[in-house]
Amino acid sequence: MNPLLVSFYAWFERHPRLLELALILAGGLQVLGLSPFDLYPVPILTLAFFFLVIYRATPWQALWRGWLFGLGLFGAGISWVYNSIHLFGHAIQPVAAFLTLLFVMALSIVYPASMSWLLRRLFNQARPWMLLLLFPVAWVFFEWLRGWMLTGFPWLLLGHGLVDTWLVAWAPLAGVYAVSLVMALLAGMLSYTLMRPRHWPVTLAATAVVLLVSWGLGHVSWTRAAGEPRKISIVQGNVPQEIKWLPEQRQPTLDLYRRLTREHWDSDLIIWPETAVPDYLSMVLDDYLQPLEREARLNQTELLLGIFIYDFLREGAYNSVVKLGPEPEVYRKRRLVIFGEYIPGRALLGWMEGYLDIPMSDLLTGNGKPLIHAAGTTLGLSICYEDAYGEEIADAMPESGILVNLSNDAWFGDSLAPHQHLQISRMRAAELERPLVRATNTGISAFIDARGELSSVSPQFETHVLTETVQPLQGMTPFARYRNYPVVLLLLLLILTSVWLYRRSR
Repeated sequence: MNPLLVSFYAWFERHPRLLELALILAGGLQVLGLSPFDLYPVPILTLAFFFLVIYRATPWQALWRGWLFGLGLFGAGISWVYNSIHLFGHAIQPVAAFLTLLFVMALSIVYPASMSWLLRRLFNQARPWMLLLLFPVAWVFFEWLRGWMLTGFPWLLLGHGLVDTWLVAWAPLAGVYAVSLVMALLAGMLSYTLMRPRHWPVTLAATAVVLLVSWGLGHVSWTRAAGEPRKISIVQGNVPQEIKWLPEQRQPTLDLYRRLTREHWDSDLIIWPETAVPDYLSMVLDDYLQPLEREARLNQTELLLGIFIYDFLREGAYNSVVKLGPEPEVYRKRRLVIFGEYIPGRALLGWMEGYLDIPMSDLLTGNGKPLIHAAGTTLGLSICYEDAYGEEIADAMPESGILVNLSNDAWFGDSLAPHQHLQISRMRAAELERPLVRATNTGISAFIDARGELSSVSPQFETHVLTETVQPLQGMTPFARYRNYPVVLLLLLLILTSVWLYRRSR
């Protein structure tokens, strides 16, 4: 073992409290790899440190250390949950802090802590090759589990932070978890090199190969142009969340969106954000939306907007996207936000409603393909949080020529969340090689090209209209065709290989 690493372990054994603080700090620093910081090399360092710390731990030490690392990661990365609960859910500060801490602690114990315990419980004799293979694979496998277990929370993934690097070229092949795997393997190579410094030429060569292959993949295109470009305008109304649902704010909001829309009748498609209209569709259809639709038709423009639709048979509302016109179309949100749009296990958790006051927090779940036809092309729709689930956005393939996401990130205030959410949207565009139009209430609205690169963005917390010409595309990336199955099968194969290597080494 590297003598410096021996000193590293000995020093932390003498100062266990400093090790605990270092783990929390390392977990928090991992967030710097994501937007708005975009310091993408940082997670390689923090993850390599984490791998080395649990490498020599007992199973219960690994559980504790993994939990501390998770506290730092989720505590810093999703601190915006407190904003949503306190500022807009109107929960008092102690309740908001308690619920946020509970969420962070639960994520930490279910994922990094459980992963660490299992690694040291099942592979209790440490072997250096585990740093190179098993630990990185386990990290990404648990990222995938987090993406769907307990309704799923695919946020703060390693791969999201690499959308501006060569490594994003793996996204069209196998999705964000493939990008995460490449990043985790680089962290594993670093930790292995620190453990076995004589092997640095091999790990350096392997790193160079990964980067060169990624660069080469970046020159492969899986899609092609389909039809003529469309001129699209995004109307960002910038209506503060705290006044959005006040009765006296209803008419000013409707007037604002109508005025901004009339200034852009030269566009083929005008898009309003999620729940831009602060009322049910039935309440504004006759005297507001239909006259506006007639104006749009005279100007050969189509309108796409976010609004709630009340279902009188089911006695509930859908968070929806509506295309106005002689042949109106509707998409109803399929993936609802837990505790924000519905409460799971209401018999057990219904008490939370007494501490939260979130408008429209008990919605119905939609179904069907997320497609709407507008401006002479087919749009693949998603509403807010739905675009965190790449395999579900792929349901719009191959019909969709342009992806559209309507969001209301005003719920998160001036926090990390709007920047992280934009980065997630960019990964969806890269996975499917489709341009993505992102319309938000308070920002960050954006036009994203088929490589995940930003074409133009709106300023946050300003009323703004963003206009750009977008080229629809056709074709299927491997990820659009096979979703997460290839990368999950690869992860399982690598785990089985690790089991075989471990038994052989014993």
